[in-house]
Amino acid sequence: MKETSARLLKLLTLLQTRREWSGAELAERLGVTTRTVRRDVDKLRGLDYPVNATSGTAGGYQLGAGAELPPLLLDDDEAVAVAIGLRTAAGGGVAGIGETALRALVKLEQVLPSRLRHRVNGLRVATVDTPGNDVSLEVLTAVATACRDRQRLRFDYVAAYDAAEQRREVEPHQLVAWGKRWYLVAWDVARDDWRSFRVDRMVPKVPLGARFTPREIPGGDAAAFVAARIARMWPFQASVLVAAPIDHEKVRKLVTYGTIEKIDEGSCRLTIGADTPQLLAFLLSFLEIDFKVESSVELADALRQVTDRFQRAAEGVGNSA
Repeated sequence: MKETSARLLKLLTLLQTRREWSGAELAERLGVTTRTVRRDVDKLRGLDYPVNATSGTAGGYQLGAGAELPPLLLDDDEAVAVAIGLRTAAGGGVAGIGETALRALVKLEQVLPSRLRHRVNGLRVATVDTPGNDVSLEVLTAVATACRDRQRLRFDYVAAYDAAEQRREVEPHQLVAWGKRWYLVAWDVARDDWRSFRVDRMVPKVPLGARFTPREIPGGDAAAFVAARIARMWPFQASVLVAAPIDHEKVRKLVTYGTIEKIDEGSCRLTIGADTPQLLAFLLSFLEIDFKVESSVELADALRQVTDRFQRAAEGVGNSA
């Protein structure tokens, strides 16, 4: 009995993580037969969980809206408070929490009864907007849902290099928060290649498209893929040799502005960019590690100017005999 209850809870959790599962997929994840999956689904229905089923080769199981959330057992006010908190975190600038909050929000909204979804939607404007982050959370949720359910996504897009609106169709794989912006890493169907898209420039179209089999993201790291793409877009770029290992904490923080390459156990190369040499010199001042400019005369001159300015600012302070 205990084993069956644990399996039912695991089944319910799986149904919450994706829009639709085939019976074979659920059986493999649970380590049981498809017949046992059917029996367990019937047991969930007996407990008033709305599990929908479709037959045929494209059929599967889907958790309907209105399901309760075990084992949290939230009342209405608690469920709304959690949803609003997740919306605030997803739209805010807290490092490392935005994407996780968004995934949790997608799962929660999937099972909220309609009466609670209306309450949450009524509070969106007051909780989502964050200075510097003008992406709509409705768009974020739609894109995150397409990533989760592995469904093709169609959207209108305005690229930075072209003011004309384009219609794109992609296989969406992962959302990445970079600074105050969100990016989607996806396989562009028409271009037959990987691309990254700024979510604030996307207008998703519904319904979502066909299911797809996930591909391997180049390098296996969506965040690194986005960082490398952004680095190539900076007006000014340079490389510096850093006297620290590639996994040094302060070095890793600068990777969001470019790419990093290991030289040996105690040094690495940063290829990073900014709008101007002066801004890049300012950025490097936060490194607090010895580094050497490889080839950029403009960056070297900017560093000398910054050094002279700082020295003049410090003259006469703390050096009296």
